[in-house]
Amino acid sequence: MRIAFVCPYSYPSICGVWNRVFEIAKRLAKKHEIHVFSSNEIKGTNKISSEYELYKGIHIYRFPIKFKISENAKYFSFEKKLIEIKPELIVTEVYRHPHSTKALKLAKKLNIPCILTTHAPFLEKGIRPFYLEMLVKMYDLVIGRRIFKKYNKIIAITKWEIPYLKKLGAKNIVYIPNGIPDEFFKVKSKNGSYILYLGRIAPIKNLEMLNNLSYDVKLVGPKEGGYYKKLKFKIEDPVYDLKKKIDIYNNCKVFILPSKREGMPQSLIEAMALKKIVIGSDIIGIKEIVIDGKNGFIFKDVNELKEKVDLAMKKDLNEIRKNAFETAKKYKWSVLIKEIENAYGLG
Repeated sequence: MRIAFVCPYSYPSICGVWNRVFEIAKRLAKKHEIHVFSSNEIKGTNKISSEYELYKGIHIYRFPIKFKISENAKYFSFEKKLIEIKPELIVTEVYRHPHSTKALKLAKKLNIPCILTTHAPFLEKGIRPFYLEMLVKMYDLVIGRRIFKKYNKIIAITKWEIPYLKKLGAKNIVYIPNGIPDEFFKVKSKNGSYILYLGRIAPIKNLEMLNNLSYDVKLVGPKEGGYYKKLKFKIEDPVYDLKKKIDIYNNCKVFILPSKREGMPQSLIEAMALKKIVIGSDIIGIKEIVIDGKNGFIFKDVNELKEKVDLAMKKDLNEIRKNAFETAKKYKWSVLIKEIENAYGLG
C-alpha cells in the first residue's frame, strides 16, 4: 500500500512526534511504499532541511512554513505533492494542527481513509499563554467536535487523553502508545555512575531543576534558543545512532525527566528498559508510566527531587529496577507495530 504520513517535523528534527512516525514508517517501509510530508524546519533551530530526501527507505518531502499559529502549530502547503503521489491511506499527526485538518480534506477529496494520531495535546493549566488557551477552547468547540467524526480512526498515544477525546465527540478511538526499539532489550544493563537527561533542551523540560543537584549530571540533546544558558551543566550534542544512544543510557545510574508537560515520554521507557531508576515530575503524562516507589519515583518539588535522587544514587533498589524493566517490555515496537498494522487496515 502507498501510505502518506503528515507531521510537523521530520529527520533530522528531534521530537516525540517525528520519533513515533519514523519508528512506524521504517518498519512499514519493508512491505509498503511510505511517504512523509512535513515542514522544512529543523525543530528548535533556525535551520531548514532539503526539499526531498530518501531516508531509511522513507520518501520525505519538506515544505516551507507560510505562517505560524504557535511554536509548534504551523501552516505549510503540501497538497499538490500529496495528490501527485496518490496515496491509498493518509495518517496525520497531532490534533488541532492545520496540516491535520488539511490532510482530512485531501483524504475526502481522494476518497481514501484518513487516520489521526492525536499526540495528547491536552496541556496542564498555565502552560499556554492566555490567548492561545482561548483559541484552543474555541477550536475544540467549533472545529474539533465537527472534524473528529470525519476521521476513519483516532489513535490515542495515552490512556489519560481518551476522556478528553470522548468529551469532544471522538469515536472509533484506538489506544496505541509510543514504543521503543527492541535493541534496548538486547543489551545487558550496567550499574552506571551519573544522572542523565536525554531530550530537547527547552523551557518546557524544566531542566533548571537539575541545577540544585550536587551529583554528576549529563544533559544530551538539541539546544532550543538560549535556554541552555540557564543550566550549569555542559550539554552534549544530540545522538542519532541507536547504539550510541543506548550506551549513554546504560552508563547512567538515574534518569530524570523534570518536565512541566509530557504527552507520552519515550525517554522514560528507554531508561526503564535498561533497568535504570527513573525520576519524573508530578504530571499526568509521566504518572501514566511511573508508579511512585514501585517502578520509579515521582517528585512534586525541588526538595522531594533531591531526596529521591539521594536515595536512587546511594541504594541499589533492585526491586524497582526489575519492575521498571517489566513495565518497559509492554512498549516494544515489535509488539506495537502489529497493533499499528491492524489500526491502519494492513493486518
